[in-house]
Amino acid sequence: MPEHRLAVVVLAAGLGTRMKSKLPKVLHKVAGRSMLGHVLAAAAALRPERAVIVAGRGMEEAVAAEAAKAGVMHKVVVQTERLGTGHAVACAKPALEGYHGPSGDGDILILFGDTPLLRTETLESLVAARRGAAAPAIMGLAFRPDDPARYGRVVTDEHGQVLRVVEYADASEQERLIGLCNAGILLGEGKTLFELVDGLRSDNAKGEYYLTDVFAMASGEGLKVRSLEADPAEVLGADSRAGLALAEANLQARLRAQALDGGATLIDPESVWFSWDTKVGRDVVIEPNVVFGPGVSIADEALIRAFCHLEGAEIQRGAIIGPFARLRPGSVIGETARIGNFVETKNAVLGTGAKANHLTYLGDAQVGEGANIGAGTITCNYDGIGKYRTTIGPGAFIGSNTALVAPADIGAGAIVGAGSTLGGKVAPDELVVVRGKERRSPGAAKRFREQRRADKRKREAQGK
Repeated sequence: MPEHRLAVVVLAAGLGTRMKSKLPKVLHKVAGRSMLGHVLAAAAALRPERAVIVAGRGMEEAVAAEAAKAGVMHKVVVQTERLGTGHAVACAKPALEGYHGPSGDGDILILFGDTPLLRTETLESLVAARRGAAAPAIMGLAFRPDDPARYGRVVTDEHGQVLRVVEYADASEQERLIGLCNAGILLGEGKTLFELVDGLRSDNAKGEYYLTDVFAMASGEGLKVRSLEADPAEVLGADSRAGLALAEANLQARLRAQALDGGATLIDPESVWFSWDTKVGRDVVIEPNVVFGPGVSIADEALIRAFCHLEGAEIQRGAIIGPFARLRPGSVIGETARIGNFVETKNAVLGTGAKANHLTYLGDAQVGEGANIGAGTITCNYDGIGKYRTTIGPGAFIGSNTALVAPADIGAGAIVGAGSTLGGKVAPDELVVVRGKERRSPGAAKRFREQRRADKRKREAQGK
């Protein structure tokens, strides 16, 4: 059949009452991205002309804000009354002019916003089946779970024609024995689909308009209706915290497998947690108990030691991170640079071979090639009102327990002695030590303790 236009409808109006959350169900995150974001990303790769997201009343602004990140033309419509999935699709109809009516032309893909594991490849297979030689009017996605439980059943004839989809509550005992279940995802020719949706009735156990009824209606009109089987894990919906945790576990398994297949070593894969967009190079080694937030890229041959947390950071070739390091957004760790235990960076760039091996905070900082940052060093980048930057030149040496009060500019090759507190400029190759004058008061520590104890007894006696 000729190439067709494609529009996507994402049903996202569910309250998610089992989540027990103020946040709309589809905005709960899996691997650092909302479930709605995952679904829209999978659909975006199909290059649809537009996407319509059906949200519940009061959810539209939050849903629209999340949908704006998806990179597809979209519109959010509101389902003011929750009267079932068929009613939700009907709410999208006014936003899909050109896909229905006498001059309508194009396919419509119906997705659910709480299926974050859905793959683009599966949707591409669904579209290919619809546009192939057989050209079914309606295509549905199906799966065979180990336990069919309360899923709707897909009833077919011996030729694979889908005769109907029956919801569990309405299924007979014989129908409940069927192992093929409905995933809810549907693709159809727009004009035909909306003609069927317009004819839906609510005479069922729940008194709702079931989108699944279009399968029986289409088959009854002699239209060709087929299903495509998908991996059960891929169509897993998350409508509770337990479901969300299961989706997270499944997606993490997928992400770990991708990292391993890409040439990385994970010493203990199940203890490493990736975000949806983590980029891991070849010959990277990741030790146990590492967590990656969104926006992390790790170049080839880097080593991430145990118990690190990274977010919004770029790790260049051969760098060593951790153990027990925290890299926050804006961190760029140069080639062969080293970030050691209990070091935190934020909006900091370390040049090639630079080192901050322990107990250090580098915020709003530029550290030059080969510079060495001693233990206990901090960049004092915030004065309670504004933030300021510290620059440390190539080859500079910052002694232990140093506080660099931004704005500070330490020249190339300069040495700052241990225990210094300073800001402003230090010239290249200059040596600077800033320490307070030593004071000794014999017996003062004892007197201090005695006075504090006396003060405490006095307060207790007064009942304070």
